[in-house]
Amino acid sequence: MAWPLRMYEPRGIYFVTARCFQGRLLLRPSRETNEVLGGVLARATRLAGVELFAFVFASNHLHLLVRAPQGNLPRFMQFLLANVSRKIGWLVGWRGAFWERRYSAEPVLDDEALFGRVRYILAHGVKEGLVRKCSDWPGLSCFRQMVGARLRHFRWFDWTRRWRARSRREARDRMNELWAEAENLTLTPLPFWAHMTDSGRRRQILRAVTAIEREGASSFERVLGRRGVVTQDPQVRPNRPARSPRPQCHASRRELRADFADRYRAFTSVFLHASEKWRRGDLNASFPSGAFRPVIWPSVHPRLLPALASTHDSPGP
Repeated sequence: MAWPLRMYEPRGIYFVTARCFQGRLLLRPSRETNEVLGGVLARATRLAGVELFAFVFASNHLHLLVRAPQGNLPRFMQFLLANVSRKIGWLVGWRGAFWERRYSAEPVLDDEALFGRVRYILAHGVKEGLVRKCSDWPGLSCFRQMVGARLRHFRWFDWTRRWRARSRREARDRMNELWAEAENLTLTPLPFWAHMTDSGRRRQILRAVTAIEREGASSFERVLGRRGVVTQDPQVRPNRPARSPRPQCHASRRELRADFADRYRAFTSVFLHASEKWRRGDLNASFPSGAFRPVIWPSVHPRLLPALASTHDSPGP
């Protein structure tokens, strides 16, 4: 079955999910893992100019709530996932494929659904019966920044610089401070809270957290606990990792979902028509706004190759 076409809108907010290969616990929390994840996320956000509203790194997947005003969400995710797989893979001794499948990114269409996604992110660990409180989750998450200062400091470990100095004895240590560069990770306030004070936003978050923890206490008599989470083997493959179908979008009202489905069908129709022309070598094929051209080399006359090469400056699907 083919992957669904990407339809990105620069002003849209997206709920992004990426899962580890076979559901393995490759992102299991630790001091080193959290530091590396924070540095990679901070640098990816800064370089791409992405607005980060909320995030959580579970032991075998991640969730982000982001907006990419420059329309470069795929490049942001490519940088993020590639660096996480390379650096965390080394930390946990994993050499195979790190991510299970292509990341998903569903648009969030209204404020109620947006807060629902924030609540879903904050609930991680509690809703699975791993910890009692949201603050108990030992992995990297936005909880501390949502109830405190929005800015956190991390280190980015520049392995390119380390490789250039590979003849030095210090190059054996990939986490040496010689290769560390400071990065700041900042949360962007949710758009519908932009007019509120920090204390007002904090009260809203703490109210949601109280409800999450109450639901967790009523659902689980026992929890694994922080110690149980951090002592898990990151290479263990769960017997039955959780699977759920990807929604087309997130919305609190049926009419919003129906409207988005209509727009997506129209987008797909235009894209497929343009793609057919593109495959025949028509370099003037007009793709819909928010689309990414297929990475394909049509069979064309050699004199058209320079023009064809210039069309591949934009990212693929």
